[in-house]
Amino acid sequence: MSTRALRRLKGKQRGQEELDFGGMTLGDRPEERAEAEEEEEEEEEEGQIEAAVVVPTSKGSGRKAKKNKAQKNFSNIYELICDADETEKHSPEEEAEKPDRNTNGTGNNKETDKTDQNHEAFAKPSSGDKVKKKKKKKKKVASEEGQKAAPGDDIDLLLENLEQSTGLSLQNEGCGGSDRRSVLHVEHRNLNPETELKRYFGARAVLGDQRPRQRNRQFHRTTWMTNPKDSWPRFSRPGISMALLETKDGIHYFTFEHGREYQQVQFKFLDAVESMDPNNIVALLQLNPYHIDSLLQLSDVCRIQEDQEMARDLIERALYSFECAFHPLFSLTSGTSRLDYLRPENRAFYLALYKHMMFLEKRGCPRTALEYCKLILSLDPDSDPLCMLLLIDFLTLRSREYQSLLQLYQDWEEHRNLSQLPNFAFSTALCHFHLSQQDDADPEESSKQRSNADQMLQHALIMFPGVLTPLLDLCTVQADAAVTSHSFFGPKSQLGQPPALAQLTALYVGRTYNLWREAPVMLWLEESVKEVLRRVDAADPLVEECQNKRKQRYQSAPRNIHRHVLLSEIKEATSSLPLEVTTQPVMGFDPLPPLDSVSSYSRPERLHVGASNESTLSLFFRSLLPNFNLQGGPRQDDDMEVARAGQELNQEVNRLMVAMRDMLANIRFQEPPREDNPYRDEEEWD
Repeated sequence: MSTRALRRLKGKQRGQEELDFGGMTLGDRPEERAEAEEEEEEEEEEGQIEAAVVVPTSKGSGRKAKKNKAQKNFSNIYELICDADETEKHSPEEEAEKPDRNTNGTGNNKETDKTDQNHEAFAKPSSGDKVKKKKKKKKKVASEEGQKAAPGDDIDLLLENLEQSTGLSLQNEGCGGSDRRSVLHVEHRNLNPETELKRYFGARAVLGDQRPRQRNRQFHRTTWMTNPKDSWPRFSRPGISMALLETKDGIHYFTFEHGREYQQVQFKFLDAVESMDPNNIVALLQLNPYHIDSLLQLSDVCRIQEDQEMARDLIERALYSFECAFHPLFSLTSGTSRLDYLRPENRAFYLALYKHMMFLEKRGCPRTALEYCKLILSLDPDSDPLCMLLLIDFLTLRSREYQSLLQLYQDWEEHRNLSQLPNFAFSTALCHFHLSQQDDADPEESSKQRSNADQMLQHALIMFPGVLTPLLDLCTVQADAAVTSHSFFGPKSQLGQPPALAQLTALYVGRTYNLWREAPVMLWLEESVKEVLRRVDAADPLVEECQNKRKQRYQSAPRNIHRHVLLSEIKEATSSLPLEVTTQPVMGFDPLPPLDSVSSYSRPERLHVGASNESTLSLFFRSLLPNFNLQGGPRQDDDMEVARAGQELNQEVNRLMVAMRDMLANIRFQEPPREDNPYRDEEEWD
């Protein structure tokens, strides 16, 4: 056979060398290429008939061998794992199948051909010495790295080792030492509201035709919490960074830091807030489009003006600015990252997450809002500055994650006393009721859940009787006369509540009354109320015990509950706030700051003069020019300069007064012309 025919059989025809995928290897070594060329020359020396039959089969095996060689040049980890698996899979099976092939005769010719081709693809060299050398090399590599790869064989064992090494065991001595990973575990994909909307409406209805135009498209950094929009201003570092303070017991403590330029912008923002003019904040945002506090404050202004889309967009822009400043070790999902709310730089991140969560809940994405609620709670689970435990039960019921709420209640009841909160007392009972109403539940399990629901709801009604009447009022349900006339659920139960308990009750009722409007839930509530009245009339000792608890506890609510009530904007709850909270000004960018704040920098004091020392003239000029100061800025170190500056200023003021007096004296008002002819014709005016 001619050399052209051999080239055609081997795929070496002119003009087709680059199309041969066997030759398109990424990292063939020169030694391996030389071995392949020697093998091809040995095959060419064989007979023409054998070449016509054998070469096409060896061609495919040569391609597979070259692919294996190319893969070896990428990563040694995957190479060792694959080689160990292949040697364990192929070598014993081949040894066990060899005698069967000999005894079967011609019955399994196809199987023998396939195994031969696989064997040729795994070890192509025709000479026995080369095969032995390669096998020895693989055995050596597998034996050397077998001990290293042994812990990675079991995936669960590997994850446990990673958790121990990186400190992912989410146990903390201050919170009872319970494993929080199962309770407050946050998933990245659930932070995107499109994931939940696609589950409800489908990807085509959510995304639609969102192909961005290549001309006006801006390339933003990919983030987990928000999707950057092309309509946003071009992002530039606003001067925010994150630093790692310390690491204790596998928990990392971080804080945000403001640069000098950002501090100057922050001072201008505080001046704009004091001016009570939103246009000043808008002007500041035009120069600094990613200033966090300006975005938060302007978002509240847009929300009050019922521009919900713009308000949500500003919050997303603030979250994007925060996420671009994250520390490499800061994690949203591991639960080991902490941010101290006492630092003013960290509070804006809490508030941005909270407001974004509320927008998601109103948008109809309770599952995504629940993930953000877990995220806020994981940033500081001990102090809980925004009191997310008053909200997590509502979002869990909205997203129908009943088991997760019961698990949270079981794990945190010992060290948090969640049963003393009205929301958990009623919501856990409601979870048991919904679990008992599931169609696919076991009859025995459903009856057990129903009995637990009855007991927990009765205990909640006995402990918090002031919840029933406002709950029925908001649900537009008329209670029986036996219930309204009874002293236990009548008006006396609400008037006798402590102020802190009244806040918690109003907060829970105003937030979750829609969950109790269902007909099966109302029937279940009616049965429980009748049973509670029977127990009250029978002088159940639990009634008196709960009454004593209400008198001793709930005397005053902590500051984080007041902060949560202000952020919730529920009228029934805000009306029950004490005077020391309602009388002081509340800023949207920092509502009710902690009394023991830890500030890294302070705002320079603005020099003002007391009103008692100011004259009428100085007050007049101050009304025209807010920065006017009659006495200037006195300095204690040099009294002579202060006196000289005061004299010069008084002289200038006197000159100004003289000029104004002359100007007022020279003003002449022109009188309208008077007609001396009383007999003029009136038509002349026309």
